[in-house]
Amino acid sequence: MENLKQHFSTKIDSAAAEIKDFLAKHGDKVVGEVKISQLYGGMRGVKALITETSKLDPAEGIRFRGYSIPELQDLLPKAPGGNEPLPEGIFYLMLFDELPTPEAVQAVTKEWQKRAEVPAHVFKVLDALPTDTHPMTQFVSGIMALRTESEFHTAYRDGINKKDYWQPTFEDVMNLIARLPQVAAYIYRRTYHNGDHIAPDPSLDWGGNFAHMLGFNDEEFRELMRIYLTIHSDHEGGNVSGHTIHLVGSALSDAYQSFAAGMNGLAGPLHGLANQEVIRWTLAMRDELGGGLPTKDAIEAYVRKTLDEGKVIPGFGHAVLRKTDPRYTAQREFALKHMPEDELFQLISRIYEVVPNVLQELGKVKNPWPNVDAHSGQLLMHYGLTEYDFYTVLFGVSRSLGTLASLIWDRALGMPIERPGSTTTKLLKEEYDA
Repeated sequence: MENLKQHFSTKIDSAAAEIKDFLAKHGDKVVGEVKISQLYGGMRGVKALITETSKLDPAEGIRFRGYSIPELQDLLPKAPGGNEPLPEGIFYLMLFDELPTPEAVQAVTKEWQKRAEVPAHVFKVLDALPTDTHPMTQFVSGIMALRTESEFHTAYRDGINKKDYWQPTFEDVMNLIARLPQVAAYIYRRTYHNGDHIAPDPSLDWGGNFAHMLGFNDEEFRELMRIYLTIHSDHEGGNVSGHTIHLVGSALSDAYQSFAAGMNGLAGPLHGLANQEVIRWTLAMRDELGGGLPTKDAIEAYVRKTLDEGKVIPGFGHAVLRKTDPRYTAQREFALKHMPEDELFQLISRIYEVVPNVLQELGKVKNPWPNVDAHSGQLLMHYGLTEYDFYTVLFGVSRSLGTLASLIWDRALGMPIERPGSTTTKLLKEEYDA
């Protein structure tokens, strides 16, 4: 097929024309209203961003360019002999807005393979950090160390027409995504395996090679990495990491600066760090209840005790969704297929049967159903990746696919710097108390 960058260039003019025409017809129309409670409530539900790659529907769940996760599990190309979609395929879909052929996915794989070499100084930066530094801190440090390779930084400094901003951004995005798995794997091996590093295997696909460098060569684990990296790849634009990458990028910060900023957001316990909090809470509950597989009654009592102490049940509830997260369901189906007798999976299943009923009864959350974080840790634990402080790094590698595809489009369409207005409580009181 034609060069990926050339193919992207053919998409820009029609997309820009579509937006220009739409704005000409409807630019003055109001899409919603903002309540004072939303100003004080984290802007929850305020329509304020355009993110083409995916959309989260409260009733249906996440759709990537209009396709649901079950549809993509069926439609996206697989690795030879595999059953799970290759992450290269969802990146292609989000970037080009077209379902990829196997040849198109292979083109993405080859592109990332040839860009995957990580400069030696990046490893020196990581090695300068104490090995007990949180993996997300190391990850952000590694991303920023990679910024020495930024083509956008060089092009902007030397002078470049703003219509061409997307071109060095495309190069930065492709290079960064290609190198993230080795940076992440290096962090994992230095932190948990005494620096016993594993060289990349250039014959493997992006997710398969990531699994290999982590030290897991079981084909089932490679399949897990492929579905994990696919379903975590994007979640529309308003979440903290996605919004941050767009916001920082709107200042013409390059892909490395923008993505590193987003990963600092992902590291927060109310966002991506929740996946490690879920497994920590689950294991603590199991230990306190005597180990093994606790009964539903014992689990319910522990859940109520947790809530009575003013704590949350990690992994349940979502800012937008009002149903079980389809990403949770995809992981549950993977577990039912590959490890139905796993005791920790059976515990996760019992928690699923207990927690929503308790939350509904107490009216604690609008959505009592599990989200993606409620299951991912169990799958990783099953195959021996038990170091749950590392889980958010896996999430970060995956989230690069959607957020950085969006960043290319931001530059291609000349999206402006994001600068919403703000007000003060005093001014609001003067206006509304009068």
